[in-house]
Amino acid sequence: MTDRRSFASRSLPRHLARGALGFGALAGSVLLIPVVGPAGLLLAPLGLLALRGCPMCWAIGLLQTLSNGRLRRSCGDGGCELSVARHARST
Repeated sequence: MTDRRSFASRSLPRHLARGALGFGALAGSVLLIPVVGPAGLLLAPLGLLALRGCPMCWAIGLLQTLSNGRLRRSCGDGGCELSVARHARST
């Protein structure tokens, strides 16, 4: 289950697709202004929706998606520790 504070996607390809859609819509909204006028700005909300609010949120989600399952946080005794998760498979 995904934490509400997490911006991560279920997979890296899905997250990259969201980024391409979001950044493409934001760029298109600005670049289409000379062609279609202010109506081009109607793409901006779509881009922000795909990026979950802001480009920085998407970037944080990219890092979370990359580290998903690789890092483990454990808290206790008034402090928290971040460690590399152990995987079941052996090399």
